[in-house]
Amino acid sequence: MVRSLHRLNAKFVASVEEHGSYPDGGGLSLVVKADRKAWQFRYTWQGKERYHGLGSARSVSLADARAKAANNRSLVAKGIDPIADQRGKKKKVPTFGELADDYIKTMQSQWSNLKHKAQWKTTFSVDVKSLRDIPADQIDTAHVLAVLKPIWQLKPETASRIRGRIEAVLAAATAKGFRVGANPAQWRHHLDRILPTQLSSNRGHHGAMKYGDVPALIKRLRENGSVSASAFEFLILNASRTSEVLNAKWPEIDLVNCIWIIPPDRMKARKEHRVPLTKRSIKILETMSAFGNESYIFPGRKKDRPLSNMALEVILRRFDLKKMDVTVHGFRSAFRDWAGDETDYPREVAETALAHNVGNAVERAYRRGDALEKRRGLMDEWADYVSSC
Repeated sequence: MVRSLHRLNAKFVASVEEHGSYPDGGGLSLVVKADRKAWQFRYTWQGKERYHGLGSARSVSLADARAKAANNRSLVAKGIDPIADQRGKKKKVPTFGELADDYIKTMQSQWSNLKHKAQWKTTFSVDVKSLRDIPADQIDTAHVLAVLKPIWQLKPETASRIRGRIEAVLAAATAKGFRVGANPAQWRHHLDRILPTQLSSNRGHHGAMKYGDVPALIKRLRENGSVSASAFEFLILNASRTSEVLNAKWPEIDLVNCIWIIPPDRMKARKEHRVPLTKRSIKILETMSAFGNESYIFPGRKKDRPLSNMALEVILRRFDLKKMDVTVHGFRSAFRDWAGDETDYPREVAETALAHNVGNAVERAYRRGDALEKRRGLMDEWADYVSSC
């Protein structure tokens, strides 16, 4: 070992407390100031003396500091400035907008609802536009509040969704190593101490028609006779979600057993769902087959495309139901209320008809069936009820 290079030892590094600079040789020194001990590499670059910090002696051992110093001497010998080299290797922190776009691209494969995807894109391109160009590690609580405060009481549901989406992107940034510390969009024990309780929010509830009024609507849909009206009736008959019906394809239909099998990738719970088809549902399918579309059951105007998400909303407006705060999704609630009030079917059967998880994880593990035949009886009764007008 060359003594002029390795003058210090680990015991000295751990015990020394007197302020000063203690050279190890070859440009490496241990600098002691107050309660801080740090490694420093001194070198000459373009005629000027420079100092490169190599980290705290509490986290960087003597051996590691010597290795870093040796690497720096090698860089200088090659005509490379060690400080500039380190800066060039530092991870570039992407902007919030870049991370948001990447988050959508990564997550959208698990979002079956096209409207849901569009809402996320709108949030990050319009609603939080002020954050897009800010590096992710510089986003703080003030930035988040600047976005939320103007709409917190005015649009409570929208504001809550935006807050959650900002939190999700910043959490991803932390997981990727671009941020450290608390999430400034976190609600519990953070924003809930700053923002007031929202005055009104119907989040999680969809305006629903009373089930007693559904038969009259079914009659109007049948009189209308359009593809949109047929899709709407099919949705009500099967207590389905909008995306499940509009994106339904012919290969999913088993006419022999009268079952509609919705694949996992189109279900909210990512689990295959079997729907027992009633006679009226089969009749609707027979009518739709006359359109000759080999892919989508309810075809849109464009070739090889389904009806748009707005098709059913247009029906609501045309029938003046939007004024009554009726939503398409709310017909699932109408079905559930009817099943609970007017039938003796177990709760589990009605919930399974809605493709909801029933029971806790243990119960679901032991319950492998989907009560298809019991649900067939329930859906037949529902079809008879809504056709009674």
